[in-house]
Amino acid sequence: MSSGKPGNTGIKRVIKATGYSIQGLKAAFKHEAAIRQELCLLVIAIGLLCWLDVTVVERIIMLGVVVLVLIVELINSAIEAVVDRVGVEHHELSGRAKDIGSAAVLVALTFAGFSWAYILLSYYW
Repeated sequence: MSSGKPGNTGIKRVIKATGYSIQGLKAAFKHEAAIRQELCLLVIAIGLLCWLDVTVVERIIMLGVVVLVLIVELINSAIEAVVDRVGVEHHELSGRAKDIGSAAVLVALTFAGFSWAYILLSYYW
């Protein structure tokens, strides 16, 4: 007896899942301004991290928190898409889901800002 969903297994499943993920990234980039802005932030962060004189661990942390913001924004965008798909009429739970997703992005951005500030201030202040 097998567990899980029927269908593709092994490398075929990995290839298909990768294709779906790439489709998701393309859709997010096309339809979500916040994703485009955070990708720009990621590119800027990578450039700065090539120039800054910080340790490897600090570099990984500083890059990681920016990637975390992008991950949370992708999840938030998915939540918003599902809520919008369900219906456009106002519903308390729909509003709550969108607000909580937005709050998650705010927390991730705050954590990223704090991490960058703490590391940079420890070197340059």
